[in-house]
Amino acid sequence: MSWLYLVLAGLTEIGWPVGLKIAQSGQHKVTGIAIAIGFMVVSGTLLFLAQRTIPLGTAYAVWTGIGAAGTFLVGICFFGDAASLLRYIGVMLIVGGVVVLKLAS
Repeated sequence: MSWLYLVLAGLTEIGWPVGLKIAQSGQHKVTGIAIAIGFMVVSGTLLFLAQRTIPLGTAYAVWTGIGAAGTFLVGICFFGDAASLLRYIGVMLIVGGVVVLKLAS
């Protein structure tokens, strides 16, 4: 169950940078900040639950790895962020590291 909490924490970690990006638009500032805060609370709570049985370093690395890779993809798909082969390779290395941490635990 802890790994499910951790994966969900990582996925909800994507929401707060997206909320902050939405807040960059003058007309959606308050909405974007509210979205960011909501996702921070949910993500942090799920991380807290996951850390009951998953070691701190592993949990944090997986949480940030899922969040970083997911935010990267959302940025490309929805916000027009730059995509290049080297950027994709970098994200694949992050995902590979997360997989290794899971297999090692």
